[in-house]
Amino acid sequence: MSSTDLLAFLPDGWRRVPLKTTCDFAVSNVDKHSFDDELPVRLCNYTDVYKNDRVSPDMDLMAATATSQEIARFHLEVGDVVITKDSESWNDIAIPAYVEGTAEDFVCGYHLALIRPRKDVLDGRFLFRCMQSRPVALQLELEATGVTRYGLPKDAIGLAVLPLPPLPTQLRIANYLDRETARIDGLIAEKERMLALLEEKRAALISRVVTRGLGSDVPMKPSGQEWLGEIPSHWLVERAKNLFTVRDDRSDDGSEELLTVSHITGVTSRSEKDVYMFQADDKAGYKRCMPGDLAINTLWAWMGAMGISPLAGIVSPDYHVYTSKGQLLPEYVDLLCRSRPFVAEVSRWSKGVWSSRLRLYPENFFEMHLPVPPQDEQLEIIRAVETGQRKANALRDSLQLSITLAKERRGALITAAVTGQIPMEEMRG
Repeated sequence: MSSTDLLAFLPDGWRRVPLKTTCDFAVSNVDKHSFDDELPVRLCNYTDVYKNDRVSPDMDLMAATATSQEIARFHLEVGDVVITKDSESWNDIAIPAYVEGTAEDFVCGYHLALIRPRKDVLDGRFLFRCMQSRPVALQLELEATGVTRYGLPKDAIGLAVLPLPPLPTQLRIANYLDRETARIDGLIAEKERMLALLEEKRAALISRVVTRGLGSDVPMKPSGQEWLGEIPSHWLVERAKNLFTVRDDRSDDGSEELLTVSHITGVTSRSEKDVYMFQADDKAGYKRCMPGDLAINTLWAWMGAMGISPLAGIVSPDYHVYTSKGQLLPEYVDLLCRSRPFVAEVSRWSKGVWSSRLRLYPENFFEMHLPVPPQDEQLEIIRAVETGQRKANALRDSLQLSITLAKERRGALITAAVTGQIPMEEMRG
């Protein structure tokens, strides 16, 4: 079945029409650069459209410049629809946003296409929902060309087939979908807030137990370190130099498993992640990293890009690898790397001219002071966090599944409404 076959069965009185018969459209060439001989504008950019159903001048927009001719051609008006024209992924092509506000300097930016419906035959909000629907979106996705970056030819936009009911029906469908999608979006937002609270609770638990332990009535003492505050009186505080040694063991041919170090996932196999950054062909001389080693991404340590390696492999020669001398268990160190106070202390010890270019070198890492609980307590902390994580992960998976199902229902509802599968009497209200 072709993408247009999905529009084969429309109600009586509806038509199938190419977009170009009901809309004017143009591909923007207004880039992000500013020139003295041009006029100041506020640009609606790719991310503004990709991340929002609706766009307006009230948003935090990029300042740029454009010629008077460009402003006249790509000025955004209420009722317009803007779609993504270029992307690194073919299924991110033709993501739409509805223009709900305007200003004289509000302009459609590069990598986007501006579609303006002819208001006597097509309502902008109905067009927006059509562009969100699977039958129309699929037509445009299939027309995208490219290998590593995809682009939508201008002609393909005009040839996309739309369902076209009478104008009063369009308005009723648009009103109905505005109500129903707002309700679904509210449910999704609530579940996403719950996910954020769950993550906040997880982070707070880790930060507390790795620096305070599990007991609530244990005698405390000053740690002597501002980032640690008070710690259980029987814990030690040691310089990292006394707890770790540098592993600088280099690969002979670079054939080992390549590992990556992230502030989100810690140390993982690069093959398990979608990484688009340059990767050297010759990895001879990369640093070996063994299970239980602490690997630190030198450039992004200040963001928390560090952790214990779960497997043997190699990391970039720009990273640093450390082996524990035995006082700290690897699993405890990994929890420490996930705690916010520790990450903040790593940032403090990282050196550089700009905050975005801070680096943590061994001589700085070794000057840090770390908590050293007795190993039996480290084990208790590890097990307590693992137990809490299992429960939290089950709830997180349930919430994520619920969000996925709600988004699928939202998409199905839009498609059903704009293709006439929902009786008109159900859209009253």
